[in-house]
Amino acid sequence: MKPQTYIATTLATAAVSLLGLFAFSIRAAAQPAPAHQGTHGEPTSEKAAATNFPAMNERVDAETQSPPGIVGKNWPEPVEDSQRFRSLLVDQFEYRMKESADTLRWDAVGWYGGDYNRLWLKTEGEWRTSGERGGDAEVQALYGRLIAPFWDFQIGLRYDQFSGAGFDRSRGFAVIGLQGLARYRFELEPALFISQEGDVSARLTATYDLLLTQRLILQPRLDFDAAVQSAKKFGVGEGVNSLGLGLRLRYEITREFAPYIGVQWLSRFGETADISRRGGGRAEDIAVVFGVRLWF
Repeated sequence: MKPQTYIATTLATAAVSLLGLFAFSIRAAAQPAPAHQGTHGEPTSEKAAATNFPAMNERVDAETQSPPGIVGKNWPEPVEDSQRFRSLLVDQFEYRMKESADTLRWDAVGWYGGDYNRLWLKTEGEWRTSGERGGDAEVQALYGRLIAPFWDFQIGLRYDQFSGAGFDRSRGFAVIGLQGLARYRFELEPALFISQEGDVSARLTATYDLLLTQRLILQPRLDFDAAVQSAKKFGVGEGVNSLGLGLRLRYEITREFAPYIGVQWLSRFGETADISRRGGGRAEDIAVVFGVRLWF
């Protein structure tokens, strides 16, 4: 066979083959697509296949992270990253034995919320168990917002009850304060109070936990109170009211239950000391205390 004839035959054969392949492709495209196979080999519809294998370019719902009409099917569960927690600490529940009058003292704080926003509840007070019955108690309800690592800004309300022989008085306050952990692990709680009569007062509480062992802990505590105006019927004078220093040694049987013993010194100053003396009290007290610290 001549070279020219061989080349012509080859080109003709290739052209026929390409035309046949093109015709087969057109015919296959015109026929309906076969049903998809399920997980166990059974045929499924196009809708079911799309449900199991959504198209990559299909729009995704912003809330469910699933294709429209398919709520959570074949998609992982959402991550819970905004949980709510709660805590209750009874820092002091103690009996104080002192020369003037024995008293029962409590100081507790609890909160509920997340990392940034919390509802705080605080209560503290003292009730005389010997001599003239009476005492004082307060409750605070506060909103707290995290403003820095380990620091909450707090704002809310406070209610006081003050009672004694022949009287029972109460008043309310607006509260602005902070609560947090300072350098060297000092726990600080400064607060400013404005009463319903417009009287302004302030308080600072500071504590520090010194670990002698993993279970034996020594806790010094400072309480400082001052007022801009006097409120004599509540036993509060103008200026620096009182300074309290305490030292408590607790043993944590568990983290949630820790009995303790200690000593508490309290000194009243200026007009507040005069009001206390006129009421039969003392300007200065030293008490031996024993109690239990609870954490829930």
